[in-house]
Amino acid sequence: MRILKRIFRFYYEGFKTMPRWGKQMWLIMIVKGVLLFVLVKFIFFPNHLKTNFETDEQRSEHVINELIKAAQNDTITTEH
Repeated sequence: MRILKRIFRFYYEGFKTMPRWGKQMWLIMIVKGVLLFVLVKFIFFPNHLKTNFETDEQRSEHVINELIKAAQNDTITTEH
């Protein structure tokens, strides 16, 4: 537990003594990271299973079938 406290103090002191422009840069990087995560998560990776299947059973069957297909394709390509 002491190591976590020392790590926290290290970063806390670093941010406390950081110049104003450095704090602003960190804020910009955090906002940019959050926006990038939201963009990637919700726009590029929509919830395919929720929109195309109604029940959890249908979703699980689809996932199992896709995993089986992928495993079969891997064994076919590695045999040649």
